[in-house]
Amino acid sequence: MTNYSPLLADARALLIQAKHVAAFIGAGLSAESGISTFRGAQADALWSRFDPAALASREGFFANPEHVIEWYNWRRQTLAKASPNPGHVALGKQKRLIQITQNVDNLLERAGVPGQHIYHLHGTITKDRCDAFCGYERTLDLEHPPSLGKCPQCGHFLRPAVVWFGEGLPLDTWKKAESLCARIDCLLVIGTSASVYPASGLIHTARNSGARIIIVNTQPSDVSDMASVELTGPSGEILPELLEGLDICSFRNG
Repeated sequence: MTNYSPLLADARALLIQAKHVAAFIGAGLSAESGISTFRGAQADALWSRFDPAALASREGFFANPEHVIEWYNWRRQTLAKASPNPGHVALGKQKRLIQITQNVDNLLERAGVPGQHIYHLHGTITKDRCDAFCGYERTLDLEHPPSLGKCPQCGHFLRPAVVWFGEGLPLDTWKKAESLCARIDCLLVIGTSASVYPASGLIHTARNSGARIIIVNTQPSDVSDMASVELTGPSGEILPELLEGLDICSFRNG
């Protein structure tokens, strides 16, 4: 077994002692697989290169739906070429851990995390859905995503099944995540600046309910002062050591 640093050993001890754990995951985890973040200091951060109002809002979609779909299809094809990194793989071995993610990719699923244990707060780029909320959705071939199409049930445009600016989070997913974070003993926070709300409010929910907070990130975040242990560095390097040999779990009905 690796000789863990004192901070890593402290974090492992918290995970071992906790009866119920959840993970809260941000863009930093997938950035190590080559997936661009939306914000931050990275040169390829999406909102430093593209206009979010034009590409991630219903108003932008109504103004130029073909352009929006072309942009999302470029992102889908980028995702198709990406692979789960060692951080994803380490999380994929935790079959009883519920993982709340802000990411819209499918890298956790591809790393082996059971689909029912992933709470996608911001939706998924791997599907289209009807913009009129009729309930229709389709799973896409990320390598060959379709161009702008219409819903076969109601005739409205199909759009990416993600949460855009001005839209609420999926209510059922949010309620499950909020309930879980109010009951756990420990929250593992990975790869997030914790600046996007309401999602990041779950960290406060967990802390206010008495949970210990373990942070894994490449730099300090907006919730660094809430951490019981903060591990600074790439999640692809830290998580394999942090989680090695552990079998951590969440509430079975979480």
